[in-house]
Amino acid sequence: MSFSFVLISLAVLLLFAGLRVSNQYQRAVIFRLGRLQRLAGPGLYWIIPSLEWQIQVDLRVITASVDQQETITKDNVPVKVTVVIWYAVTDPIKSVIEVRDVDASVIQVALTTLRNIIGRHTLDDVLKEQEQLGLSMRQAIDTATEPWGVKVTRVEMRNVEIPESMQRAMAQEAEALREKRARLIKAEAELEASMKLKEAAGLIMENPAGLELRRMQMITEVGAEQNTTTIIMMPSEFVSAAAAVARWGGGQRES
Repeated sequence: MSFSFVLISLAVLLLFAGLRVSNQYQRAVIFRLGRLQRLAGPGLYWIIPSLEWQIQVDLRVITASVDQQETITKDNVPVKVTVVIWYAVTDPIKSVIEVRDVDASVIQVALTTLRNIIGRHTLDDVLKEQEQLGLSMRQAIDTATEPWGVKVTRVEMRNVEIPESMQRAMAQEAEALREKRARLIKAEAELEASMKLKEAAGLIMENPAGLELRRMQMITEVGAEQNTTTIIMMPSEFVSAAAAVARWGGGQRES
């Protein structure tokens, strides 16, 4: 009776000693005497105590910030770049069997890829096409980590630092471009004004009296602004025409 009780107690202890629980975002890679046995979880499962052991793998997306790296662009400009990478384990067995430390390995691949990508592009590309460079880095890193059961979902260049001397040169270049744009706008405005003056001159040449009317209007405006008396010489034809108009107008009123 006592021997049976001992066996039952040992069986109960063995049962409870082998119980394991994995969360919904975890999977357990089970080994038996050093050989891969199975994948377990999530939830409750059982392993053979002392003969089997487990390595739990987190399947959630991991956000890792790659330490700032100083590298050289294609046009020999030293830059310091900080990269953020998002990745997740898609195959827990490969992430345990194929690589010793999957997180450290992904970071090292990201560092190498960052140097290679930056070295193939100029400074302008690094500053203006960060989204495209991030896409290229993601594809390269994902290709390298695929045998490890890791999927890289996103890579972003968070910060790009350039030498202070290069910053001053870029500021001068930007100022020169703004000045050039302002001069072009002014030249276009002057060209448009010249075209309008040309059209106005054509209209005036069709009727010479219009030129004299415009001249009188300008003189009137000048006299009003300066509060002065201006004596002008007018062509006899214009005076005769004006007198004829005045006489005609007077005759109309008398009739």
